[in-house]
Amino acid sequence: MFSGRVIALLAPGQGAQSPGMLAPWLALTGAQERVAAWSEATGLDLRRLGTTADAEEIKDTAVTQPLTVALSLLAAEELARRVDLPIEAPLAGHSVGELAAAAVAGVLTSDEAVALAAVRGREMATACALEPTGMSAVLGGDPEDVTAMLARLGLDAANRNGTGQVVAAGPLDALAALAAHRPAGSRVRPLPVAGAFHTRFMAPAEHALARYAAQLTAKDPARPLLSNADGEVVAEGAEMLRRMVAQVTRPLRWDSCMATLRTLAVTVTVELPPAGTLSSLVKRELTSVGRDVMGVGRDVMGTVTLALKTPEDLDKVAGLVSAHSGTAHSGTVA
Repeated sequence: MFSGRVIALLAPGQGAQSPGMLAPWLALTGAQERVAAWSEATGLDLRRLGTTADAEEIKDTAVTQPLTVALSLLAAEELARRVDLPIEAPLAGHSVGELAAAAVAGVLTSDEAVALAAVRGREMATACALEPTGMSAVLGGDPEDVTAMLARLGLDAANRNGTGQVVAAGPLDALAALAAHRPAGSRVRPLPVAGAFHTRFMAPAEHALARYAAQLTAKDPARPLLSNADGEVVAEGAEMLRRMVAQVTRPLRWDSCMATLRTLAVTVTVELPPAGTLSSLVKRELTSVGRDVMGVGRDVMGTVTLALKTPEDLDKVAGLVSAHSGTAHSGTVA
């Protein structure tokens, strides 16, 4: 692979946002105009929301999702102007970040992805208001015990983000019971979200999203594009669009996406802004001891992670791409 390194581009999802996250990126040439156009298309003042709005306002599902996708794509477009990433470089997005990844892969245009994220966020927020539900991270514990406890309480394992991390979702009273009677050796941490994402409670949002998506024409991805459904590389644009619609009611398997990155021998990950969350998961998961196809234990090559926080970080990607190294080392690019 290119220069002995396999570079993957990652797009974060809801929860990665922070106040003022858009501000440094507005200095890029054409950024103000792009954000103004997306604001008009979504009916949201994305510039204000991404610069001066407080944490409470931008955690609103209807706001966070298009704002996050818009920021990721603003950075991705600038990155494409500065760096020629290898065509083999895989792409993966977490939850709504999958829309940004699909746009970078050419399945949708950036404009279509931001507009779709706005519909997704708005419809999921509406679905959240129908019944009091939520999500809690279950950290640690025996996986079988955790799964059994969730089943007894009528909760879903909505997200599997990596080894020892399952996100439970469902009615608030059931989540309270989980916290009170947590599986042995585990910690339960409520998440600041409006409802039970990636579960049956989002069915109204899926129906509305499907109606909107029917107006779009998806192109086949130009790069390897991973799906949150199972971590597999999806080759057909229409299938990827179908999966992105269904994703709002289906379990999110980021652990499977990272397993595929491992299989693809990824040695460098570049996380689009608002970056940090996925880089942390990659560092924890892709520097552990794995097993090869014969089941024999082997040391997994360490993965270099680069979280794009500001436009200045974009030049570091060029350095990674041009570096002539046969192997990557475990670590973070400062």
